[in-house]
Amino acid sequence: MFIDEVELREIQMEYISPFETSLGREYYKRAIIVKIEAQGSEGFGECVAEESPWYSYETIETAWHVLSQFMIPIILKKDVESPGAFLSTLSRIRGHNMAHAAIEEAFIDAYAETRKTPLSKLLGGVRNRIESGVSIGIQESVEKLLKNIENYMDQGYRRIKIKIKPQWDLEVVEKVREAYPEISLMVDANGAYTIKDSKNLQELDKYNLLMIEQPLDYDDLVDHAELQSKMKTPICLDESIPNLSSAQTALKLGSCRIINIKVGRVGGLQKAKRIHDYCQEKGVPVWCGGMLETGIGRAINVAIASLPNYKLPNDISASNRYYSEDLVEPPFQLNRDGSITVPQKLGIGVEVVKDRLEKVTKKKRVFT
Repeated sequence: MFIDEVELREIQMEYISPFETSLGREYYKRAIIVKIEAQGSEGFGECVAEESPWYSYETIETAWHVLSQFMIPIILKKDVESPGAFLSTLSRIRGHNMAHAAIEEAFIDAYAETRKTPLSKLLGGVRNRIESGVSIGIQESVEKLLKNIENYMDQGYRRIKIKIKPQWDLEVVEKVREAYPEISLMVDANGAYTIKDSKNLQELDKYNLLMIEQPLDYDDLVDHAELQSKMKTPICLDESIPNLSSAQTALKLGSCRIINIKVGRVGGLQKAKRIHDYCQEKGVPVWCGGMLETGIGRAINVAIASLPNYKLPNDISASNRYYSEDLVEPPFQLNRDGSITVPQKLGIGVEVVKDRLEKVTKKKRVFT
């Protein structure tokens, strides 16, 4: 498949409401949208790197630099026969997983169109609907948190995730459980604790949680293993799993019992599938985490979450969870049973609305 042109756009979209975690508060989404034109087809990808290096060392600026100065010059005007060949072509660029993922997504979207197949089927997906959960950031008060939970439960979301941090944890979880004793509930710390907080974290075992996500530092598999040995609540790792090797190490050490696979964090769809396949072989369930993506990145997440070992509700919410107007048609909607339908049209399965994309574009560069 001959790559004729690549386009980069930096966009900015305002969230319906601010989103706060232990890492900080966000009011709007900045992202890089990659478009590849090849053999008459267009493919889109979304880079989930953020403004600041709190979640990952990658940022909007580093991703733009690596994409424009290294990745695009390598693949432009190349005849690349398959996604595997595309991955190999860029393999000498180390790290920068989010940049890798964005350009690979765009290629695979275009590739799927030329093969007349939906992205989910190209990846080996088996589901027509994926289970949807919702992530709720740190709130101004417990009362506001409870109202938000009520709202999302009324909408039909199958699982509630709340963000926690020191001083916003045990008392909050206790009050949520008192109000909603039966809901599927999990917590996410984004690495806000250390192993010295073990006794405090062990108290979470009382609340019948689905999991606790990333309680300790992003690169600390040893302490996660020690903590997991002391807790009945499954630990799920997110930031600690940037690749297949780290997933293998984590499971061999006993650092977790569940893995959150984010396509951007692990370097793309093919690498995400390798982690999925390994976890499936080991009997370890996975789910797809979100990075507050636009409809482009959301379509990518829905496709990968259709694979068989995505056995837990995903952080893939409806478009209107974050944006008053998404970049794609049709927008992603929550079904009455708390699921999201997997698109069956070619490629990512939704249409990118060009005038909406243009409206939110802050910077653009075309490589021909």
